Amino acid sequence: MKTVVIVDDKALMRKALCRLFKTAGDFEVCGEAASGREAIEVARKVRPDLIVLDLCMPEMNGLETARKLRALELPCRMILYSLHAEDMAANEAVSAGVAAVVSKAEGVTTLISKARNVLAA
Repeated sequence: MKTVVIVDDKALMRKALCRLFKTAGDFEVCGEAASGREAIEVARKVRPDLIVLDLCMPEMNGLETARKLRALELPCRMILYSLHAEDMAANEAVSAGVAAVVSKAEGVTTLISKARNVLAA
């Protein structure tokens, strides 16, 4: 069972993603956060296998959060999940420590399959 933290400033999206990962069967949601700062606190405490980050959040966006998480050298993988994923340069995400970028337009099955692939790598 792989552990995952869901980070999105919208409560409805967080709840939907938590449900999605719980029903997938091979993931355990061990935390959620509404901001980048909160994500860093949660990740330090629970040390998840995977963090799913929204790109567009107030104060600290998903890329900034990914950079700070990478600097902590936590043994977790990160996926950037955003409506604006296709507008973003993939190399910028990779340099921030993100293992995969998934557009919300691609649907939830793509997110789960990418999560499995990222964790298997």
